[in-house]
Amino acid sequence: MNKPSGTAVKLANDILSVNHDYDQWSIEEPAEHTLYIKVTREGEVNGIHSVMAESPADKITLTHEAFNRQGFAMGALAAAEFLVGKTGVFGMEDLFVE
Repeated sequence: MNKPSGTAVKLANDILSVNHDYDQWSIEEPAEHTLYIKVTREGEVNGIHSVMAESPADKITLTHEAFNRQGFAMGALAAAEFLVGKTGVFGMEDLFVE
């Protein structure tokens, strides 16, 4: 079973924090009050993440597409530099608030 990316989980948690129509997120089949994350892994795709809001009348989509892996490498280096001299457990959100 595919797992959602960190980006997908972060986006889902951000949506849950402000939209009280949903109680949780899941990668299982769509269900009432559950924000559905569709996980697809395809060949050499570097990364495409989309958030979609759909109704019977329309659909809104916000998409992030990585053209190569350079951004991921830069993020890993920034995280490693951030961790120098620190102990504990950190997430990427810690890197952005300092």
